[in-house]
Amino acid sequence: MKTTETHYHAVQFYKDEGSLASTVAKFLVDGMNAGEPGIVIATPGHTSSILRELKALGADTHELRRTGELQLFDARKMLSAFMVNGLPDPLMFRSNVGDVIERLCANRLPCPIRAYGEMVDLLWQEGNETGAIRLEILWNQLASTYDFALLCGYAVGHFYKETRDSRLEEVRDQHTHVVAP
Repeated sequence: MKTTETHYHAVQFYKDEGSLASTVAKFLVDGMNAGEPGIVIATPGHTSSILRELKALGADTHELRRTGELQLFDARKMLSAFMVNGLPDPLMFRSNVGDVIERLCANRLPCPIRAYGEMVDLLWQEGNETGAIRLEILWNQLASTYDFALLCGYAVGHFYKETRDSRLEEVRDQHTHVVAP
């Protein structure tokens, strides 16, 4: 359960996977050094890159995963658990993602966590900008219940393909911070 009113929801518009993995790994390690467990909801390729970067920063990823301090989820599988007719279902999202947080924080209060997610980027890449923005809103609503810092990643190249500036602004508006690559 949420113990503070702090809400950190950042976005990184990345040009290459290396800069993304480096930013995510540093974000997670900073949290782990403060005793905050981590969640990664990413594609398998990005998860592998993030794990390599975590190791390069000195994190024992095998031990973190063994103890449950670092939990990894496939972004496409997670999305399939709560998408209905092309849009995220609020109750199913809360049930699925909230359950992940509940399990991670079992017997631990307070329990601030660090989470990285790219489900929104997958939706954006598929041309489902409305679904992506609604998912960002659901994350913001979830922050009223749980204490987490969230970092989202969007491939910057997808914003130049017939995307109106107002849609990019809608994405930015859902975040408290924009992280430089």
